[in-house]
Order: sequence, then structure tokens, then C-alpha cells
Amino acid sequence: MGISAQAPWLKYYGNSPAHLDYPRQTIYQIVRESAHRFPGDIAYEFMNKQTTYAQFMQRIDRVARALVALGIKKGDRVTICMPNSPQALDTFYALNRIGAVSNMIHPLSAPAEIAFYLNFSHSKAILTLDQFYPKLDEIRGQLKEPVKIIIAFIKDELPMPLKQLYPLTKDARKVPKLPKGGDYILWKDFLRAGDKIKELPPDDVMFSREGASILYSGGTTGTTKGILLSSDNFNATALQTIAASGVDLRYVRGMKMLSVMPVFHGFGLGIGIHTALVGGGTCLLVPRFSLDTYAKLLVKKKPNFIPGVPTLFEALLRTPLLENADLSFLVGMFSGGDSLSIELKKKVDDFLRAHNAKIQIREGYGTTECVTASCLTPKDYARSGSIGVPFPDTYYKIVKVGTEDEVDPNIEGEICISGPSVMMCYIDNPEETAQTLRRHADGRIWLHTGDLGTMDSDGFVYFRQRIKRMIITSGYNVYPSQLENIIDGHEKVLLSCVVGVKDKYKMQKVKAYVVLRPGFEANDETRNELMAYCRKRIAKYAMPYEIEFRDELPKTLVGKVAYRVLEEEANAEAEA
Repeated sequence: MGISAQAPWLKYYGNSPAHLDYPRQTIYQIVRESAHRFPGDIAYEFMNKQTTYAQFMQRIDRVARALVALGIKKGDRVTICMPNSPQALDTFYALNRIGAVSNMIHPLSAPAEIAFYLNFSHSKAILTLDQFYPKLDEIRGQLKEPVKIIIAFIKDELPMPLKQLYPLTKDARKVPKLPKGGDYILWKDFLRAGDKIKELPPDDVMFSREGASILYSGGTTGTTKGILLSSDNFNATALQTIAASGVDLRYVRGMKMLSVMPVFHGFGLGIGIHTALVGGGTCLLVPRFSLDTYAKLLVKKKPNFIPGVPTLFEALLRTPLLENADLSFLVGMFSGGDSLSIELKKKVDDFLRAHNAKIQIREGYGTTECVTASCLTPKDYARSGSIGVPFPDTYYKIVKVGTEDEVDPNIEGEICISGPSVMMCYIDNPEETAQTLRRHADGRIWLHTGDLGTMDSDGFVYFRQRIKRMIITSGYNVYPSQLENIIDGHEKVLLSCVVGVKDKYKMQKVKAYVVLRPGFEANDETRNELMAYCRKRIAKYAMPYEIEFRDELPKTLVGKVAYRVLEEEANAEAEA
């Protein structure tokens, strides 16, 4: 089937353009254009402290000089282990300014995970907050190469009088004091050292085709993969998202994006931050999600766009703080990161209508291998159960699993994507890159997503399930095989199996089944010991909520653990 026949969805674009011009620019350069156009506009706001685009550029250049002074060069990798904060944004764009690569990781990662990410990426430095320093101190002996540690403080970015009051808060009191003379660089000293650098290296437009950032995903096998994305990938995603949203690029200026999705997540970084800045909008940076904060921000700041996972929108329905709120300021609400159930969509739409919003929640779909979204429900053409139609210049097709053969409309198969946001590669994994990025007979490179779905004759896409085994909890990907490897590493464990259990709030929560080695007792003491062991090695969001001991685990005919049997049992118990 030819490309023209593969785009029946174009007739549902409304006023959105079918094709876009993609400037040859880095992510830094395209945001600098916004700064040139709107220097006095607010680029981002953090805890009521506003930073204009002109100030943002000055901050980026200052961090870029500090990175050069630290010895960071073009092509070097630096890990950003931060919540949504000014220092995280400044560093992300500053690294791109000098041609270096950001390695984005979850700040709540367990120590062993941080060690893995640093070693995997060959990072020269890591930026994190003071409260996470103990984890880095703990893993020094596990690092294969020297890593410079830059320590930032939330209080440094707070406006007065919050800055003065912060040390008295419960959060501040919980943070252990940094050891004096420790092997770290304070953010202020890091910046001060950069002030001695008078000139920055030229920012070459050709950097746009090179690696800009590393995000992480399970790939098609469910094991961690480092995804290398270019500036071209990020910029295409931003421009396509604006076009697909139905909002003219000229009118994005001044609109506010509730940037609650985390900066280490493709959805949060690619849409919640970069898309807003490309359009000249304002990012309302939310460092940590809580229901009360979320509701108060909606009422007080009146954001125009809210990207989020289904659990975030489910929370919207539960807070009494929004009972009488007027939400007429909303221009777009976009759900991704997990499937939005038909029931939840209806509830959210009813809620929006009851609060004077003239919009409906719009579901999208994407993978980190495409930065984030590449498909979105059209503004005026929602279809029940559909994740929408492809972005401009992006093509979808459904192929028979294990082949490159396209199936007919409404026949289930693997979702494949082709377009300008498709990743460069999986880092240091040519085998899986070749398995995932394939040149088909039509001459195009297609991303094989590992997801099952269908497409109807009008080009509306329907997601079914993941071929690869993966748990999604509160929008985060959790890979059972990784957790099993960790649990199996305990001296008392013979075998484990991790499954996802349906949960009204998180969508899924993590449960572990464990068979102990002979001679060890399955009791509360052993369970507590295993949970403590896991907490040191597994991120908080991926922690099992329960460990159930079994004498043996069910097996398939070929001897593999029948995880689906355990999954069904766990879900049946949860529903009982």
C-alpha cells in the first residue's frame, strides 16, 4: 500500500496542516528564537518565581560556560537527576548549547539504578539535589569512571519570602546536611567557575542531527534501553504537537502549560516543556505532584494546557478544591502515558462540561522511541476507544506480528510508526536497534513498537495491549524482568515472578511472587527482610506493594514461569 493510501486520516485534520517545515536547528536554537521574539515574556514559573525568555537565555549561557569550565565537551554525557526545576531546564538546554548530551533519569531512582545509568551512559557529571546526595555517596565504589557531582538546592530558586521560610519547612528538615569537604560541587560554585569562561564554542546547526538527549525505555524485550534522540526529533515533536492540537503557532504565545509531567519523561520533557517553549508559552514547573497543589495551581494559575497521565485526570475528579471552579480557561487537555479508559474519559468530559470548559480530554499515543506522542485524537472527531490519528508527516501502519506485512483495516497487528520524531538508535545495542527500526519495501524506516493495535479504514488507531511484557504504574514503565533479577539476587530467594495488578488510582501496582531456597522460612520476618532489600535497589514507584510466598510457581509447557496465570490470580483476588 502506498504512502498516500496510508493517510486517510488527513481529512480529519480540520484546520491543522498536513505537512510542516522543520528548521535545521538545535533544541537550544529553536528556543532562542522564541527568546528573540518575546524576550520579556515568561518562559517558566517556579513556585511563583518567574523567569523571562531573555533571563532564561542568560541562565542557559551561564550554565553552558560552567559546563565548559568543568571540562564538558561536545559529545560528552551529563546526567540530570532532577525534578521539574529551573536548574534542570537550564542544564538541559545548556548541554545542547555546547553539543553535549543530557542523560535524563528519575530522581527517585534507587542507588543501584543510578549507578547503572551513570555507567551505562559513561556520564562525566551528574546534577542532582542535596537530598539525593547520600545515594550518590553510597554508590561511589560501583562507578566505572569518575563522575563529578553537582549539587543544587530547591531553596535557591524560591522567591522571597519563601526562600527565607524554606529551611523551617518539614521537607527541608528531613534533608540530611551535606558532609563538609565532601566530593561534590555546589551549584553556586559551579556557576562561579564558569564566569571565568569568556567565549563559548559555536553552536553549529549540524548538531541538530546528532544525539541531544538519552531517555530510557524497555524497548521490545522489556529490558532497559537507552534511547538516543536528536534535536531534530525533539523539534519535530514540538511543532507536530502544536499543529495537531489545533492551535495556531502564532497564538501559543503567552499560553500557560501545566508542566506537571516529569522532566526525565518523554511526555514531560518533549511536550510539557519543549513544546511550550517552542511556541513562546509559559511552563508552570511543578517539582512534585500532590492533589492539593494540582488543584490550587489550576484555580490560581489558570493553565491553558494540561498534559498528563490518566491517574492525574482521575485525581481531578476527586478533589473538593475544584468543586466550584471555573475551568473555562482550558484550551487543551491531553492524556498519554497509559490507556485512558472509555469510562474515565466520559467522567472527565462530564466534569469539564460541568465546570464551564469548552473542551474534551483528548487521548494520544506514543513511545519514548518517538520522544513521546505521535498520534492524537482530532479536535472535533473523537471516536470511542481510539487513540486518535497520526501527527502531521507521521505515518502509522499495522503489520502482522513478526513480519513487515501490512494487514487490512480493523485487523489486529503490531503498530509501526514512521516520521521525523523516530529515534536515532538504542545506545550500544545494534541488535535491538535493527529489530526495532526496519526499512520496509516502501523505502521508509519504520519503528516496530511492540504494541498491538488496529487501524480503521479512516485511519483512526486503536491500542490493544503491549506485546512486550511491561507494567505501567502512575504513568511510569516498570519492567518485571528487571525487578525479578533484583529479587532473585537475594540469598534466600530461589525464584520470583513480578506481575501488574489493576489499581483504581495507579492503573496498575506491582506484586511479587517468591519461592524461597530450601531451609528458609516463609514468614513475616523474611518478607520484611526482602522488602528492605528491595527498597535499597528499586525506585519507590516500582516497589512491590506485596510479596507473596509460594512453594512453586506455575509453568508453561516449555518450562517458563506462567506469569499470566499469576497475573490473572492476583487481579481476581484484587477484584474480589
